[in-house]
Amino acid sequence: MTAPRPPPSGRLRSLRCSSEKMEGTGSWDVIEWTKHDPASWSSSFSNLDCLLEFERIIYECCGVILINTDEAGTLLLTNFRIMFLSEGSRKLVPLGTIPLQAIEKFTKLVPKLQSNRHLSNKDPPKRLLQVTGKDMRIIVYGFLPGIKQRRAVVDALSRCRKPERVWDLYAFTCGPSKFGNTNPKERLLNEYFRLLGKSSSRASKNMIEDGSFTLSNDLWRITDLNSNYNLCQTYPFALMVPKSISDEELIQASTFRAKCRLPVISWCHPGSGAVIARSSQPLVGLMMNMRSNFDEKLVASFCTQLAGPNGAPRKLYIADARPRKNALANGAKGGGSESSSNYLQSEIVFFGIDNIHAIRESFSRLRDYLDMHGTTSSDGTSSFLRHGGWTWGGGNLSSMSASVSLLGESGWLSHIQSILAGVAWIAARVAMESASVLVHCSDGWDRTTQLVSLACLLLDPYYRTFAGFQALIEKDWLAFGHPFSDRVAMPDVSGSDSFELPIQSSSAKSFPSSPVRQSSGSAAAQSSHMLNDYAPIFLQWIDCVSQLMRMYPSAFEFSPTFLVDFTDCLLSCRFGNFLCNSEKERQECGISESCGCIWAYLTNLRSVSGTSHVHCNLFYDPSIYNGPLLPPAAALAPTLWPQFHLRWACPVEPNAAETENQCRAVTVKYSEMKKEKEEAERKVGELSSAVESLSEELVSEKNTSRAARESAKRATKELAVITRAVQSLGCKVNFTRNGDCTVEVEDGPQKCSHPVLQTPSENSTTVISESISSVAEENVSESLCPLRAREGTCRWPDAGCAQIRSQFAGFTANYEAFDKLSIYDSYFTAE
Repeated sequence: MTAPRPPPSGRLRSLRCSSEKMEGTGSWDVIEWTKHDPASWSSSFSNLDCLLEFERIIYECCGVILINTDEAGTLLLTNFRIMFLSEGSRKLVPLGTIPLQAIEKFTKLVPKLQSNRHLSNKDPPKRLLQVTGKDMRIIVYGFLPGIKQRRAVVDALSRCRKPERVWDLYAFTCGPSKFGNTNPKERLLNEYFRLLGKSSSRASKNMIEDGSFTLSNDLWRITDLNSNYNLCQTYPFALMVPKSISDEELIQASTFRAKCRLPVISWCHPGSGAVIARSSQPLVGLMMNMRSNFDEKLVASFCTQLAGPNGAPRKLYIADARPRKNALANGAKGGGSESSSNYLQSEIVFFGIDNIHAIRESFSRLRDYLDMHGTTSSDGTSSFLRHGGWTWGGGNLSSMSASVSLLGESGWLSHIQSILAGVAWIAARVAMESASVLVHCSDGWDRTTQLVSLACLLLDPYYRTFAGFQALIEKDWLAFGHPFSDRVAMPDVSGSDSFELPIQSSSAKSFPSSPVRQSSGSAAAQSSHMLNDYAPIFLQWIDCVSQLMRMYPSAFEFSPTFLVDFTDCLLSCRFGNFLCNSEKERQECGISESCGCIWAYLTNLRSVSGTSHVHCNLFYDPSIYNGPLLPPAAALAPTLWPQFHLRWACPVEPNAAETENQCRAVTVKYSEMKKEKEEAERKVGELSSAVESLSEELVSEKNTSRAARESAKRATKELAVITRAVQSLGCKVNFTRNGDCTVEVEDGPQKCSHPVLQTPSENSTTVISESISSVAEENVSESLCPLRAREGTCRWPDAGCAQIRSQFAGFTANYEAFDKLSIYDSYFTAE
């Protein structure tokens, strides 16, 4: 888009509210719409820091009002989301920013003008666009009348929400990027190997291609019967079944179950051999008299493999998630439920959990209730808490009671309680009785998945970790064919055109000011909404997980914030893990190769901060909850999940966890101090090593010094001996400080002197050479020689002086050399 021309100075004003609104009336009816001109806004938003990779702006609309908060700003429509930027700060407003695929529906509204003393009859009606999100929020945007802003936004939103080509969806446009996806089949096999006690084996692409993944233990085995999805198109390529059942019997048994979803193992106890199995309803027919020997044998094999602790056959429970009347009604369509008389050691239990249509309506009523009674109501006027401060409905207790009762009328918490009760019952049967449980509903991919996965979460501590939670969702939800595309109302990328975006238009609707509020959709919209299979089944399951985390705050490695962020990623369709309705469809579309991975993204977020990240549970203690969680019936009293349910309607309350924030800050500080301690200990170790090395060098130096002192003493003694020897010859030895030595010989008036040179020998022995030279008479040295006989001959002919026979006689004082000379006693005999 080209930038608009700047407005003339002083003529145009940005949108502002009148003084009456500032006084606390809080009505969006008093906003001065006519004082705003879109030309006063800048359209240079292409370089926003909040834009994601490959996210591009499709449409820009200035001068929009976020009715929920009476805030003016700019609405940007990208290929991924609606973004609302505040007028003053130009910052992203979270309430007004929603991913396109997280929108359940949007509605054009033109409310009737009510009499208001702040408005003149000439003011045109407002143009409103109501956006209903799958994440519990209802947003209303207000547009300037007469310039067709809303029409342009709706047209652009329709194109971007469901593009002509599915490959234009942001998940495909962005691609794997830095959050590449590994083969989900390999992850499924690794989980199977763990359940079979074969954790040492790791799945690979070659193993999948050549079919060598069919490992087994004494009880169970992995079969490749469905590797081409010929047995069941909504089941995974690999199934875990009893070892005693052949593939031919599995094929026969599959024909007796709806959608060919035969009973298979989802989880097995490593010690007792008990299993949790899943399937769809049996095709017993209207008269409930149809049977299958192969199906009965397969189901019986879940409990006859091993005997119980007392030697009796293992008990088998068949848990039907539906109400009993619904199961009987399905008989008219060929379905129904089992008869305990046809299955060995079995007992049939009905949990009474309602179907997807009841859950969808309950979710819608809960969303309306929260929007009406929150602080950011979408109509801008009817919220009790918004402008009344501590007062609530004018302080009318009956009004308060009536509004609170609407929460119970939504039925959401009752549905949550029914699921939790059924899950606790299944976990208790497996953990306390070592019984096996077969769970099913109608098709076996909604209520069955909820019960089976939650039961595994209670029984197996591994599933309460980050890695285990991922494995649990990929096994029981993705691999076993929960139809995410239908239930979450995602665009169908498998080729069919079953998804339709409901767009409502109402030109005469006004917001009621009464707390007893109608549903956000009209009757026509509700009938249109019933045409598809949208239902928040997975959101309901996440809510159940949050209830268990509230009961057992130290049993889970992840935090409620992780669940919220994970759910937002799923609803936004930013990644491809939850596209399509089955593993087969995702494989045909090449989802894992074409889209990014939600698990890689979440792991990357945690890698920055480690255990101090908000996704990590500060109170996690696996040593305490290292076994099954078996909540008593009295504990199964669910409440609203503040972090998810209240974050848009009551944004302050979910963020009021001061204790947790302080604890997290203390944990971060403790982690930093621990690192500093480790660094200090490392430095202390280095210093200790250096001190030890210096100590060794000091000892070595001491030894060297001691040896030097001993050598000095020995040299001093030798010098004294030499000095005495020289003095005995009538010589005087003088030593100076600089090491020079002179020898003086006195004989009457005769005097001679000569310096003595000191040179070290090769063996470090000091050699002192003393030379005596005559000053007056050349042969004086010969006359002074003590070895000279009277007749002039030398008594020591072997000595050097006798051999030289020169007028200059030299004398060498080296006692070691003396030992080598040939000395005879006759040399020194008296004359």
